[in-house]
Amino acid sequence: MQISPKSPFIHAAYAILGVAAFSALLAACTTQAENLGSKNDTKKTEAPAFTGTPVDAAVVKAGLIKDELELTGTVVANQTVEIVSELTRRIERVHVKEGSRVHKGDILFQLDDADLQAQLERFQQQEKLAKLNETRLRDLLEKEAVPQQDYDEAITNLHVLQAQIRELQVTIRKTKITAPFDGQIGIINIHPGAIVSVNTVLTNIEDNQVVKIQFSVPEKYTNIIHVGSTQTFTTPSGHREYTTKIVARSANLSEDTRTLLVRGITENRDGSLLPGLSARIKLSLSEDNKTLSVPSQALIPSAGGYTVFVSHKNAVTPVQVEIGQRSASSIEILKGLNSGDTVVTSNQLRLMPGSPVHIVTLN
Repeated sequence: MQISPKSPFIHAAYAILGVAAFSALLAACTTQAENLGSKNDTKKTEAPAFTGTPVDAAVVKAGLIKDELELTGTVVANQTVEIVSELTRRIERVHVKEGSRVHKGDILFQLDDADLQAQLERFQQQEKLAKLNETRLRDLLEKEAVPQQDYDEAITNLHVLQAQIRELQVTIRKTKITAPFDGQIGIINIHPGAIVSVNTVLTNIEDNQVVKIQFSVPEKYTNIIHVGSTQTFTTPSGHREYTTKIVARSANLSEDTRTLLVRGITENRDGSLLPGLSARIKLSLSEDNKTLSVPSQALIPSAGGYTVFVSHKNAVTPVQVEIGQRSASSIEILKGLNSGDTVVTSNQLRLMPGSPVHIVTLN
């Protein structure tokens, strides 16, 4: 029997073959995906080799240890004076500017002195007449033409006039207010045309090329600090460290605070130390250049004191230590360690005796 291409049997056969082919392809893809998935799972389960707990460490070395006491003091100007008027007069001129530097003897303020100058001229004219009178009477006295009393009155009158002239000249000099020493002018409180009275503060002048550092030392340490020694200090305005030379100590302790007032001198050519600043003085008590020390992070508090972990051949051992003086970043070790030991400074809470470690950073 001959079957036509358009027969329904032919279409059914084609459909069956297509479904079979698609099923085979789907099974092949699923098998390949499972194989790939199993390979990836195998890679994820591979763990890296264990090398120990990562830690930072430091090598114990002998070095210089300073025993210091920190005190608070004050920066004081070497010299400071309030400029005042000794006369009640009008300000005629101001010769300086605020904040300017002046030298000893420079004129700062000029007071009105017109009436004083006129009075001086009158006295000087009277002095000329008195001198002529004294000269004439002296000649007559030598010839015994006048009594001694007349000459004595003439010479006395001359001396009185000369004393009045000197007194007036002193007053005139007071109208020129000058700088008593080299220094820096502060805020000017008065201006030309103003009337000032006696003791009116016109401005102030400070000598701060050299400054004084004043601080109090507790009675326990009074025998440590001596005149001529040097100490270091810092200020809140910066991290720069300054040096001061001790030049004076108070003769007695304060009964209220039981402290000794000490004064040092420091050069201040750049003007960085302003009077009134607080100063943190590091009082050096003692020095030892053979002392062992460790970073403060290495210490672990324990019931018996302090313990550190010492690393040897990538394993740690707890060692109890006795400590001494402390500084900002290190601690003196009196007993328990030797020079060259390696101590752990981080991750100590994850360690036990004999724990393997991997040193990441060694100082």
